[in-house]
Amino acid sequence: MTYIVNDKCIKCKLMDCVEVCPVDCFYEGKNMLVIKPDECIDCGVCEPECPVDAIKPDTDPKSEKWLEINKKYSELWPNISEKKDPPTDHEKFKDEQNKFEKYFKENI
Repeated sequence: MTYIVNDKCIKCKLMDCVEVCPVDCFYEGKNMLVIKPDECIDCGVCEPECPVDAIKPDTDPKSEKWLEINKKYSELWPNISEKKDPPTDHEKFKDEQNKFEKYFKENI
């Protein structure tokens, strides 16, 4: 098992999870974070730290698409090991649906 980041992170990117990760397996894109599955040690400390519930175990029924996205972009985006300030307008996107289709940026 590993953990993945889903579209709830898009345009929120709060980074509380980054601060607690013992193995620095988070990678930062333009408007979301992903977890590198091969680096995640399945400790689960990041999941409860996410205020928008964007981190899920890969055993979650809706995680297959997100596992592939996390794998792909963790190979392309830079590693992040320190918490940064969230986007100033993150609050208005917190509960929005279908953020991947609307806002995802590859940042490549």
